[in-house]
Amino acid sequence: MKSNFFRTALVLGLLSAIGPFAIDMYLPALPSIGQSLNASMGAVQLSLMAFFISLGVGQIVYGPVSDMVGRKAPLYFGLVLFAAGSVGCALAPDIQTLVVLRFIQGLGACAGMVVPRAVVRDLHTGHDAARLMSLLMLVFSVSPILAPLAGSLLIEWAGWRSVFWAVTVAAVLGLLLMATSLPETRPPAQRVDSSVGSALRGYGVLLRDRHFMGLVLIGAFGISSFFAYLANSSFVLIDHYGLSPREYSIAFAANAASFIGVSQLTGKLGARFGLVPMVKTAVVGYAGVMALLLAINLAGIERLDVMVVLLFIGYGFLGLVVPTTAVLALEEHGAIAGTASALMGTLQFVVGALVMAVVGVFVDGTARPMVAGIAGSALVAYAFTLGTLGGTRARAAARS
Repeated sequence: MKSNFFRTALVLGLLSAIGPFAIDMYLPALPSIGQSLNASMGAVQLSLMAFFISLGVGQIVYGPVSDMVGRKAPLYFGLVLFAAGSVGCALAPDIQTLVVLRFIQGLGACAGMVVPRAVVRDLHTGHDAARLMSLLMLVFSVSPILAPLAGSLLIEWAGWRSVFWAVTVAAVLGLLLMATSLPETRPPAQRVDSSVGSALRGYGVLLRDRHFMGLVLIGAFGISSFFAYLANSSFVLIDHYGLSPREYSIAFAANAASFIGVSQLTGKLGARFGLVPMVKTAVVGYAGVMALLLAINLAGIERLDVMVVLLFIGYGFLGLVVPTTAVLALEEHGAIAGTASALMGTLQFVVGALVMAVVGVFVDGTARPMVAGIAGSALVAYAFTLGTLGGTRARAAARS
């Protein structure tokens, strides 16, 4: 049973990581893509934003479909579409074509973002779900540690287009892994009541559920702070601070390692203190550290080591927030887990894309717009925590 638990976490984590791998390997390439395709910084960032938007929008479809036809068929379709989009990106002749193909690539990748969360809810609830979700994120989060370094090495060796050939291979491997190691967790008997109409009704129920929406938005603004870092860190650390792509990948990996390492404590800390108290405490630490980073920057201190250390600490706190809010949000919606996971993912990526767009308006070549976006997202997450995690439902969840 224990081996099955870890095998499931490994498979789901790897499937979930294919899309993010296409983001994280891509980051060190952003400046060179601009030079190669004669595109501005804003145009290159648009290719990243297009991927994020399609990741969010596509989940609205994949989630209900996975409730209606099972979990595996949408995953197969998504991985094939992702592979086709990746080949197109590798061959893109200009930035406009690359933006369109990145959008298509994201539409495929989002299947791996939404369906694994629904599979977790199919199999477990409570602390077991939190433990499985944290293990899934452990595998999933290997991407931001290894992918930037792998991407920088590939770019140095074969140019930025090699990144897309590499993720095409990853998609093919994902298809083989799913075919051989992932059972269907949504049997036909559970699909009888699932339809387009029930999906629309389900979205209505979820949108009216203030507790669900509050938890989703806590996680969404938490993730958005990382999105602001994703979109801007390569320009800030490479162009402003003068790091090489390889040095940048190491700095990026440090923050991901903090997030990963601390996220593995969610099961133990949740069992000891309760999931809700743990989230509330972690959000306070996360928002406080990011607000301190902004205050230091506004005071004129732009030292790279200070920023890296505070981001390392802040994203460690975030590692307790993101998986736990996902578990709490899905807890009461097992019958429509795919639909609920889809809405959660869509809101997370749409909010993230909006935060990226707002930060992009103020880009000036320094770290300040990025730091302000990170801190602002953290403070909004804190505000939603204050408004959501109280009352009868939250106390009941805290005791579970």
